[in-house]
Amino acid sequence: MAQRARILWVDDEIELLRAHVRFLEERGYDVRTVPNAEDALVILGQESFEAVLLDEMLNGMDGLSALAAIKERYPSLPVIMVTKSEEETLMEEAIGSKIDDYLTKPVNPSQIILTLKRVLEGRRIERERISKKYPEEFARIAASLAAAQGWREWVEIALRLTEWELQIDAHPEVGLREILQDQRRECNAAFARFVEEQYLDWIWERTSDRPPLSPEVFGRWVVPLLREGRKVLFVVIDNLRLDQWLALEDLLFSSFRVRRDYYLSILPTATPFSRNAIFAGLFPIDIERLHPDLWLRGPDDELSRNRYEADLLNRQVKRFNLYLREPPRYVKIVEAEEARRFEREFGSLSGTSLIAVVLNFVDILVHRRSDSEVLKQIAPDEAAFRSITRSWFEHSYLLRVLREAARLGFTVVMTSDHGSIRGTRGAKVIGDRETSTNLRYKYGKNLQAHPKQAIIVRDPRSYKLPARGINANYLIAKEDYYFVYPTNYHQYLAQYRDSFQHGGVSLEEMVLPVLVMEPLG
Repeated sequence: MAQRARILWVDDEIELLRAHVRFLEERGYDVRTVPNAEDALVILGQESFEAVLLDEMLNGMDGLSALAAIKERYPSLPVIMVTKSEEETLMEEAIGSKIDDYLTKPVNPSQIILTLKRVLEGRRIERERISKKYPEEFARIAASLAAAQGWREWVEIALRLTEWELQIDAHPEVGLREILQDQRRECNAAFARFVEEQYLDWIWERTSDRPPLSPEVFGRWVVPLLREGRKVLFVVIDNLRLDQWLALEDLLFSSFRVRRDYYLSILPTATPFSRNAIFAGLFPIDIERLHPDLWLRGPDDELSRNRYEADLLNRQVKRFNLYLREPPRYVKIVEAEEARRFEREFGSLSGTSLIAVVLNFVDILVHRRSDSEVLKQIAPDEAAFRSITRSWFEHSYLLRVLREAARLGFTVVMTSDHGSIRGTRGAKVIGDRETSTNLRYKYGKNLQAHPKQAIIVRDPRSYKLPARGINANYLIAKEDYYFVYPTNYHQYLAQYRDSFQHGGVSLEEMVLPVLVMEPLG
């Protein structure tokens, strides 16, 4: 400890605690003692302290009243309550008054030291732990990267990278963010090679070591619950990444027991392909047979190409021979009024066996950021996007609906159709005017790109993708590349650099959480 932390200890039996005071002083703390709350408030107005140890049973003003007075005047000053009482109501009242910690008498001196360290030095200790542990973790991730042979290892790598990003978000001063970003880029390069080698074996089921893919989400996680007779709320948040989920999941722990699983999005990692596959339980080439007009309106018409989701869901329910009390309810929420209406009406759906909800907020935020300087300033990087997503979720109708769903006895299955990645490097692409405009995948005739920067799909049907016309092919961007035409190359390179895009091959776009959430109580 660079300097002695000053502690104000308020207790009307302080003479009985002199041994504890000496113990603290021997450990480097400067302890000032007072017998009542009134004197404590006077001294706090005259001197500076790092923390207050406050007895609950005091002569005159009691501890809870003193706590309220201290927090009103000095909201950032840590207060640790020390009491003989073990009553739960007292603890709840103290917690509600923003107590920083709570100790029950008789207190052990070491217990007090531990509490003070946590309260006063927690950030420093955590910062030092991160600075020490991440280099070790860097080496472990690098070793895992070299040894990764299957999809489970890649999910584990994605999870470890993401968890470290969240820790570094809380301590940006450690200066490890750029090192972690470089390691993620290295991982994405290796992951792209892995996917290119394995993807066809996965989708054609030529290997037993294959991940769950988009068409299997409903059958794997929703159908078993419906067969058990449970009511299910199936929520798909368009474009929600794994890191964004990890940043907000604790908001649900008070209402649900959460089990987190994982699956990989199909390619391209874009809504018309991946989300349709979830609701249909089929690959795009098979969906095309059911709805031949789905891709006729042009490869960029995402809204029209997801207009059959309710029908696809009903067909999938029938294929599984699920007999529900009433047809599934499908709701897509884009506008604020749609959200308000769904929240108002949700209680009346309590008898519905399956409610499927699609939410577009995160996807809209990603796309509008590219055209808005304000949003670019608000969300300049992944850490800011995580913060915005959490803030939205914390104050959203969705969280209120989920809590109501828990009260009504719904099991919630929540997932995303794909993630997104911040594009930092341009990849030249050659195509005609009919080529799709997406920055992370292209669909058209005789498309060309460098094979180090893109998966070149010459035979779409081999990837179970729709193929319209002769010489039609796809390009799917690897790593953090985004496609730019040679014409005005530098102009568009600068325009789209640092924009969040989806459709390609990366850990951020493909490795997705599936949450099965059982209501508590």
